[in-house]
Amino acid sequence: MKSLMLRWLCLLSLSLPLLFWFGHVMTRDGSSPAVRSTGLRGYTRITPVRMEQFLDMHCSQCALVSSSGQMIGAGAGEEIDKIRCVIRMNNAPTQGYERDVGNRTSVRVVSHTSVPLLVKNEHYYFQESADTTYVVWGPDRNMRQDGKGRTFNTLLRIAMKYPDVRIYAVTKEKIQYCDSVFQNETGKNRMKTGAFLSTGFFTMILAIDMCDRLHVYGMIDDNYCSRANHSVVPYHYYEQNRINECRMYKVHEHTQRGGHRFITEKAIYAKWATRHKIEFKHPSWSL
Repeated sequence: MKSLMLRWLCLLSLSLPLLFWFGHVMTRDGSSPAVRSTGLRGYTRITPVRMEQFLDMHCSQCALVSSSGQMIGAGAGEEIDKIRCVIRMNNAPTQGYERDVGNRTSVRVVSHTSVPLLVKNEHYYFQESADTTYVVWGPDRNMRQDGKGRTFNTLLRIAMKYPDVRIYAVTKEKIQYCDSVFQNETGKNRMKTGAFLSTGFFTMILAIDMCDRLHVYGMIDDNYCSRANHSVVPYHYYEQNRINECRMYKVHEHTQRGGHRFITEKAIYAKWATRHKIEFKHPSWSL
């Protein structure tokens, strides 16, 4: 009996330091460092607590809903809402457009230039839509974390005001990676050609990272605007008095400095669709 008790005491003495160490290194959300370091390392959470947390999302199927005027009259809302993860961009609304674009939003990818539009209606985006994950991209001058990044400071204030909201920043390294992807696919250096990657490009990269199968709604292919019978729609489905989509695309494609290369990007997506499970709807693509 004594020998058995001694054996148990010995085991307990060995276990206590290990239990103390494990409890000490557990993070505030109850996960161990091994768990904390998993996820998509190109996306880090913006939080008042100085702790590196990566976006940890994986979906078997995703719906990526374009902001294009192609969504007007698509009637795809019910179909979109049945897909587990729904990705939207910038401040594209659902209210009033549910029949065409659906109602649910799992992830919203946001440009640094669109952050003020979300803040303008912060109660809706960060309180009523608290179950949405926000992924924000922008240049280092706006996203730097030394107190001088204007966009980062705004997002940090939002994260402090609404602690349940999940806001992630695309890391500097991930943005550089996206630049290298653009150059590998086109043979052109993005910065030397005076181009800016679009929010759609960052969204497609994220979607490929987190989704096994991707259904893209309302995105036109790179040849669409050159077809004689193409439909004329607004650039955004929620801004019907603005310039039409094809005109916007052509202006940006040929702008010397500061334009997005929307048409070139669509040609890149067509390549990706041959390597990944990507389907384009409203309109459908011939790949």
